[in-house]
Amino acid sequence: MGIDVKKLAQDAAEARYDLAKMSTNAKNGILSKIAGYLEMRSSFIIEQNKKDIAAGKEKGLSGAMLDRLLLDEQRIKKIASAVREIMNLPDPVGTSNSQVRRPNGLVISKVRVPIGVIGIIYESRPNVTIDAAVLCLKSGNAVILKGGSEAINSNRALVAVIKEALSSSGYSKDFVQFLDSTEHSAVSELLKLDAYVNLIIPRGGHNLISFVTQNSTIPVIKHDMGLCHNFVDEQADIEQAIKICYNAKVQRPGVCNAMETLLVHKNIAQEFLPKMASEYEKAGVELRGCEETRRIIPQVKEATEEDWKTEYLDLILSIKIVNSVDEAIAFINKYGSHHSDAILTENYANAMKFLNEVDSAAVYVNASTRFTDGGEFGLGAEIGISTDRLHARGPMGLEELTTFKYVVYGDGQIRE
Repeated sequence: MGIDVKKLAQDAAEARYDLAKMSTNAKNGILSKIAGYLEMRSSFIIEQNKKDIAAGKEKGLSGAMLDRLLLDEQRIKKIASAVREIMNLPDPVGTSNSQVRRPNGLVISKVRVPIGVIGIIYESRPNVTIDAAVLCLKSGNAVILKGGSEAINSNRALVAVIKEALSSSGYSKDFVQFLDSTEHSAVSELLKLDAYVNLIIPRGGHNLISFVTQNSTIPVIKHDMGLCHNFVDEQADIEQAIKICYNAKVQRPGVCNAMETLLVHKNIAQEFLPKMASEYEKAGVELRGCEETRRIIPQVKEATEEDWKTEYLDLILSIKIVNSVDEAIAFINKYGSHHSDAILTENYANAMKFLNEVDSAAVYVNASTRFTDGGEFGLGAEIGISTDRLHARGPMGLEELTTFKYVVYGDGQIRE
């Protein structure tokens, strides 16, 4: 028997009004219960996660993809800790940073309110199930979760734990809905339910993002691919640059804020690249380079035009030597995904030029792009990292899951 997607969305739409009027203390109480239940039910979650890991190995998923899937005791504790961090963050609902008194005496405030019902469609990483649910709960939004088929057992277990926590707190389990289907038709149906769902947030690969944006009648905020760059300027501190570039590629290659293309100024390439390549070789990174790169480190594979457009999500890196900071900026704006990009330099003017002209959601000077993350930015966690320009850009935390309404106070005014 197939899942009734419309009924699921209707139930979420009805529940959202009860959630929207809940106090901050009540919402925090739910989050506290979720964190506790995650720790208490960790053995059950890990048991279900093992089924996904085994299936992933059978399908031949890469080591990086399996790492994205994995839930162990330490990671579950970290997820629970992130829930408690969100619990302790300020509640944006009901806040106002704008109030004006008109000449006629009307007082007009702009007040933050929940968006309503948010559908979140994502791949691979089961921790997103918890991040998305608790951020939506704290910001007063009902949520419909649709994870990838590769994490189906893990996601079922996590949603079951969330619903346990909701029930034990005396609240509706309909605040958090789970689209428990691996069929594309279920997603297609969800994307047409604009009468009940107010926003869709897809996060995953290019194919998922394209499918959602092309088929949704509901507004979409995209968490698109992370084609991130580091540019080593001619005035970079070489030892610092090696450390940062190593971290940006190797520390966790299967995530969207990992570096995929390394740009190096021609005047520093001869000194920098052999040292950098040596470090990457120790970590098992496959390097693909332009013609100039291969003259300096001949063992590097030849990079193609397609490499500059590829999000590897693996221990693979493309390298391009450029003639100037302007060429680096032009390259990033042409091939990048407008996610996160960094310049490594001791030159203030070049740093400012890079920050001002690179068209990305997050731009860095002398730091790893791996920091583009809700937790690292002080948001507790994020629903995704928006590469769009409207409503939200970069890590989407609690504030980005609210909208506004105007609240107008009068004393008998009428318009003439």
